Amino acid sequence: MDNKSVLTLQQELNSAMVFTSVFDMLKIGIGPSSSHTLGPWRACEQFIQSLLEKQLLQHVSVVHIDLYGSLALTGQGHGTDIAIMLGLSGYDPETIPIHLVTEIPKKVQESGKLLLNQETDIQFSNSSILFNSNQTLKFHPNGMTLSAYDKSNTLLIEETYFSVGGGFVVKEGVASTSENSSDQEVPYMFSCGADLIELVQGAEVSLGSMLLDNEYSLREKWEVDDKLTQLITTMENCIYSGCHTSGILPGGLDVKRRAPELHQKLIHGKADYKDIEEWKTRLQTQSNSFDVVLNWISCFAIAVNEENAAYGRVVTAPTNGAAGVIPAVWMYLRYFKKREETIGLHNDFLLVASLIGSLFKEGATISAAMGGCQAEIGVSSSMAAGALTYCLGGTVAQVFMAAEIAMEHHLGLTCDPIGGLVQIPCIERNTMGAIKAIMAGNLAMVSDPKDAKVSLDAVIKTMWSTAKDMNSKYKETSLGGLATNFSVIVPEC
Repeated sequence: MDNKSVLTLQQELNSAMVFTSVFDMLKIGIGPSSSHTLGPWRACEQFIQSLLEKQLLQHVSVVHIDLYGSLALTGQGHGTDIAIMLGLSGYDPETIPIHLVTEIPKKVQESGKLLLNQETDIQFSNSSILFNSNQTLKFHPNGMTLSAYDKSNTLLIEETYFSVGGGFVVKEGVASTSENSSDQEVPYMFSCGADLIELVQGAEVSLGSMLLDNEYSLREKWEVDDKLTQLITTMENCIYSGCHTSGILPGGLDVKRRAPELHQKLIHGKADYKDIEEWKTRLQTQSNSFDVVLNWISCFAIAVNEENAAYGRVVTAPTNGAAGVIPAVWMYLRYFKKREETIGLHNDFLLVASLIGSLFKEGATISAAMGGCQAEIGVSSSMAAGALTYCLGGTVAQVFMAAEIAMEHHLGLTCDPIGGLVQIPCIERNTMGAIKAIMAGNLAMVSDPKDAKVSLDAVIKTMWSTAKDMNSKYKETSLGGLATNFSVIVPEC
């Protein structure tokens, strides 16, 4: 094992910055965690690909998985074991039928067998996944090693992966952190916020157009347009489902879903719509009073993260734990601020949000296991604030000012989930992140960026310094904070 430190890893990732596509920053996946669910899932997909390339898949009889650090400490609460079974089974998180998310792991546990890549039966039991809670690999807190053996117990292949946040995966010995990021040049390259402001001013083209041109240079125009629409559709469908699904969240905390009741109060119990399209039309007739809008924003954010906690399909924005912030702010923008449909509004919103997220990913981290919740809720709030400001007509300088304000007031936020579940305090934190994003955007819109004392680049640097200074027990380990000052014993799940 390489003896590199977490700091060395981050410096390595930052040293060769490339344009990060919106479809890398905002991924469609299954909850409850991007780093503990989606990341391990993607790692298993890469492991299967290695087996196929080496023509070893048909010879595999047993697969063992060792989890380390944060993955081991909170893996069961985050569904890491479930993600591993689904990933090894050959299903994709973007397309897997939701009912299979629970059915396949149950079948594997009952039979003691797993259909590797949907074609080869292997032995698989509870002992196949080892949670090494007292060991952390030096490369990154979220480490996992997968080992495949044949019938004679001979090791066929062994690979180590690191889930570095937001569903991004690093394979040991391979520098790339994304399954889709391109190292080819795009029309508009930049390395920080200051560069980008200068680039926009010099190019005499809008920020949204620049970012869209970059995407068009990597994919066919129709594909980019379709995928952007799919992201927004997934976000809105997630909110709709969360607003109309009652019950208790899984995991042992017995947390009651709150979004449905809040939603019923907001629409005054009148469900006079038959589908999501009619529901969205209803939203545009809602009162614009401060209290009503505030409650709707909370409802949207809670709905997403309750779906996320229940293994629903969400958009990592930029992570699953913070998946409710950007959709909630989008709904506020689209259905309360700009009720008349505006062409390209969702494109600009997603592209600018992704841009800001990529600056944090390259200059700091979007992994709670490395930086605490400032790296998740803080980054998502910053992303949403900048995107909102841009769509409301703010200048690029105001966009970055809004993003800076939002992060400035999340600095030092710890990640201390109770029972290792993405529920308390995660769900409510999404409402706070959304509200802060809107307030940051409003403040930036009435301010002159020339008067700002702190730049977005400076706050990104500060966030990373804060992350390095933060005690590891506040970095998604459930070893400190609320996770330890809680009177109810959560059963293993």
